[in-house]
Amino acid sequence: MSPETLTRRAASARRVRPAKTDFDLAIIGGLGHVGLPMGLVFANQGLRVALYDTHAEKVALVKRGTMPFLEHGAQPILEAVLGRTLEVSSSSDVISRARLVMLAVGTPVDDYMNPNLRAIVEVFSQLSPHLRPDHTIIIRSTVYPGTCRRVQQLLAGSGGTPHIAYCPERIVQGHAIKELSELPQLVAGLSDQALADATALFAPIAPKIIPVSVEEAELAKLFANAWRYIQFAVSNQFYMIARRFGMDFNRVREVLTDGYGRAATLPTAGFAAGPCLLKDTMQLAAFNTHNFLLGHAAMMVNEGLPHFLVEALRQRRDLSRTTVGILGMAFKADIDDIRDSLSYKLGKILRFHGATVLYSDEHAKDPSFISKEKLLASSQVVIVGVPHSAYRNLAVPDGVELIDLWGVMQPSGTSHADHLAEHPRQASRGLGRR
Repeated sequence: MSPETLTRRAASARRVRPAKTDFDLAIIGGLGHVGLPMGLVFANQGLRVALYDTHAEKVALVKRGTMPFLEHGAQPILEAVLGRTLEVSSSSDVISRARLVMLAVGTPVDDYMNPNLRAIVEVFSQLSPHLRPDHTIIIRSTVYPGTCRRVQQLLAGSGGTPHIAYCPERIVQGHAIKELSELPQLVAGLSDQALADATALFAPIAPKIIPVSVEEAELAKLFANAWRYIQFAVSNQFYMIARRFGMDFNRVREVLTDGYGRAATLPTAGFAAGPCLLKDTMQLAAFNTHNFLLGHAAMMVNEGLPHFLVEALRQRRDLSRTTVGILGMAFKADIDDIRDSLSYKLGKILRFHGATVLYSDEHAKDPSFISKEKLLASSQVVIVGVPHSAYRNLAVPDGVELIDLWGVMQPSGTSHADHLAEHPRQASRGLGRR
């Protein structure tokens, strides 16, 4: 069935629906990093969108026209659509007043690295009184394989709707506004109605609609994140091997990839963190009865990188007499999200061994953070946790040891031009790896 046929079928189905609606779309978890950019894009296309969220502070902030986190290009759109095609609410009754419902809540793993589906189950249990038989529910969250069919069973058992679609998000955090119009959208449905409605929703914003089965979509999302996580583990393992051999991994990587296309996708070394990659790799492992050796090995490498850095530093210095500054506390470059950032794990390990640790970040805010200039002036060792763009022009003072996995900063005694001449492609590649 072509996307055009699906779109026509969805339009025909909507014409016979009896319910009167105030919104084209209601997003549950609408003020999160997935739901809010999504809602802004649809509202900017002229759809009537309701963002439902239970976080009172975020609701109040967005109602005042302020983004609660850094999302490039989002603030002007919010100002343009708020009160026109976009409504922000902490009242769940907006769900019953919408034609389509989208779920964009987090799906964490538990303390044992097993999927925790409680959040999704609780959402649907609490909101089932607001769901109509003619609703199509579009799940946007990353889910454990089989979750969509489980949701369908749950809702059918409570007299709810069987129209469940799954349309996984695949954007890079902080760049959703741009990438939603650039990336193909996987669309799956457990009924013809669900598939048609989801296709009609995304067709105006996505360059390509790819109809798939729900199971294909669930696995594709997990495969994508696990693949990236393993790629980063390869580079991080290579980094550790190079350091033990007394070599500069960035230099080896540069000559390896120069004009050699088969190695062009080798990432820079650096912290593989955030709320998605490790979590989704472990969800995939749990689905495969914990028989995912590559995934578990990647976790050991990536999560072990902060320990490797500290142990190497301990061989050179008495940490109890050392002040270490960490530049970058967000989990990836040029955003303000600190969730599951390995910079904090690094700081904790350093303090355990007696170091005085200073934190700085260009986008994340915390009263304990200091400016990058003060951190450089106050530290004996500086470690780049995240390669924010603002660090490209920083020069490390003489006598300060620099640990820069990403190759984004200037070693002491070199100019910025000299640094770029020596490593011409490091900075541009390093900033986009997460």
